[in-house]
Amino acid sequence: MLSVCYVYAVFLLVFSLLSFVSSGLFMVLDYSLMLEFELLSLNSVGIIMTVLLDWMSLLFMSFVLFISSMVIYYSEEYMSGDINMSRFIMLVFMFVLSMMLLIISPNLISILLGWDGLGLVSYCLVIYYQNVKSYNAGMITALTNRIGDVALLMAIAWMMNYGSFNYIYYLDCMKNTYEMNIIVVLVMLAAMTKSAQIPFSSWLPAAMAAPTPVSSLVHSSTLVTAGVYLLIRFSAGLTSHMMMVLLFIGTMTMFMAGAGANFEFDLKKIIALSTLSQLGLMLSILALGEYKLALFHLLIHALFKALLFMCAGCMIHNLGNCQDIRNMGSLVEMLPLTCTFFIISNLALCGLPFLSGFYSKDLILEVLSMTYLNVYIYIIFFLSVGLTVCYTFRLLYYVLVGDFNYGVLNMVSDSGLPMLKSMLPLTMSVVFAGSVLMWLMFPTPYFICLPLFMKMMTLMMVLMGIWMGYSLSKFAFYYTNKSLCTLSVSLFMATMWNMPYISSYGVNYYPIASGRVIYNSLDQGWSEYLGSQNIYMKMKYMASYFQFLYNNNLKIFMLLLVMWVLFMILFL
Repeated sequence: MLSVCYVYAVFLLVFSLLSFVSSGLFMVLDYSLMLEFELLSLNSVGIIMTVLLDWMSLLFMSFVLFISSMVIYYSEEYMSGDINMSRFIMLVFMFVLSMMLLIISPNLISILLGWDGLGLVSYCLVIYYQNVKSYNAGMITALTNRIGDVALLMAIAWMMNYGSFNYIYYLDCMKNTYEMNIIVVLVMLAAMTKSAQIPFSSWLPAAMAAPTPVSSLVHSSTLVTAGVYLLIRFSAGLTSHMMMVLLFIGTMTMFMAGAGANFEFDLKKIIALSTLSQLGLMLSILALGEYKLALFHLLIHALFKALLFMCAGCMIHNLGNCQDIRNMGSLVEMLPLTCTFFIISNLALCGLPFLSGFYSKDLILEVLSMTYLNVYIYIIFFLSVGLTVCYTFRLLYYVLVGDFNYGVLNMVSDSGLPMLKSMLPLTMSVVFAGSVLMWLMFPTPYFICLPLFMKMMTLMMVLMGIWMGYSLSKFAFYYTNKSLCTLSVSLFMATMWNMPYISSYGVNYYPIASGRVIYNSLDQGWSEYLGSQNIYMKMKYMASYFQFLYNNNLKIFMLLLVMWVLFMILFL
């Protein structure tokens, strides 16, 4: 009997292949298809569902469906002990459907449906394990993404200045108008929250509380890439000032995440910070006007990042849910196949020739070197590439070589067949997809003319990163030296420049403190005296007074009669 996971995986894989073939066809023919379905027409106001099918949406959709099919098949083994397996699979399927809706929509209202669908389902998946850590992570994820949702709602309101909510009609012709500038700024804000750019970065490592298959899906092709994809769609509307702001934020995020990953010991958080760094790279190259390159790197990154998370999940699964890399070591002897996949995906992340990551990263850095930019951008780009290689080799050192630091009683082996089967197609695509996509997306190759030093700069930074990563792992001088200054720097970097504290305690400290003051002075003070308690006491007093009157009504009547008689005698 076929399992539910297998059926869903095959279903998504078939659609992925169809979408990929259609994308190639649309690209060769330079063809776009827009379908409009009128859902409701009321007093000449039509609510129309629009679907845009072009090479970009079909290509991205095929990658999302391919990764989703592998992740769902992978979940069969990883989540095998879970009593709510069907609920988990349905949540993942809803997640993928929300992403599909976002990809094929040229209409801001239907984009909001997919956008909010992603936010809601991601919250359900982050709190899946139902413990305090999951609830906190889910709350910070949901609330940060609400900022982007509100920005998108405001953009929809501003679209009412035009005749339709289909932004694709107005991007070029209305580029420099005041209304379009406001809409694009709001979309930029929404994309920054979804793609976890500074200052909204703290939710991304927190979302690691979700099960690993979800992390694999979220951090490769769905939730975090939604913002980048939306900005690629809106790239025609970006002005030079917006691009400069986006470039600065993207480069800062890239550098911050790369530096932070070198001080982290949680396996999943290192890979999450790696995702953050790559998102910064995508937004930076998008801000330089190269939207095709941003999409190219987005697609290739999705493949090796999904594989990286799957390998990490396999290690965590075998090590009894242990995520600390200091407890690992020599796993290459016990998990040879998983570690082979892990090394391939890590080398693709570093951009080593001729794996898929090399084709996009090297091209991005060479195009950057040809552009007319200041030295800050040039240095921080290459420094971030060096840091990527540095934390990657540090991770490989801790996990694959050295002493095995886990418990003596263990069952670590490459035994999970569905997990290995789902990782194999991804590994093949990580090796070959870069060159295939390059032939497909750039039929006319870029002509890059650089001096030898600048041409070799990428390779030099990669080699320097390898040396730094090995040195930091081997000697770990920033942990053995227990000086206050060194520990402060380590903590500052590991906590992403104190961003989680700023976005949690920094935001809620003053409201909670003022709430305590208000509670003491109003709830327990004046409102208690003037409000419910006081009214209760007054009513109780009045009720007892009237009860006294009712109990003694004859006496009071007689007393009043006597007083009346006296009054008559005295005054009349």
